Amino acid sequence: MLFTITGKHVEITDAIRVHAMDKVEKFPRYYDGLSQVEVVIEGSEGGNPSVEIIARGEHSVFFVAKETGEDLYACIDLAAHKMERQLRRKKEKQRNNKHLSTSEGSELGLVTEEDRKEDVA
Repeated sequence: MLFTITGKHVEITDAIRVHAMDKVEKFPRYYDGLSQVEVVIEGSEGGNPSVEIIARGEHSVFFVAKETGEDLYACIDLAAHKMERQLRRKKEKQRNNKHLSTSEGSELGLVTEEDRKEDVA
């Protein structure tokens, strides 16, 4: 997995880079199809930094999480948490096979004749 961190109007220190890397390296645990993760930290004149995490996966899948606040480290944590939630949700949808129609379920032997009668009633 390729990791890049970019700072706009803010200097990226080693401590910020290490903190962001620690949060991002957990992402493949939630969704293993990631190829690249980019963290963009943008400073503003008002002093409230914004953090945007962009993750690119297989089959042109993009995930984006953005957070703005007063503390840069807290923004990284919150944006990483949002990203983890998105990745977890995507993986659950891929694993979820409970949305079979009655015809598909009967072909697989999962739906019996009694289940069809209950669906009609």
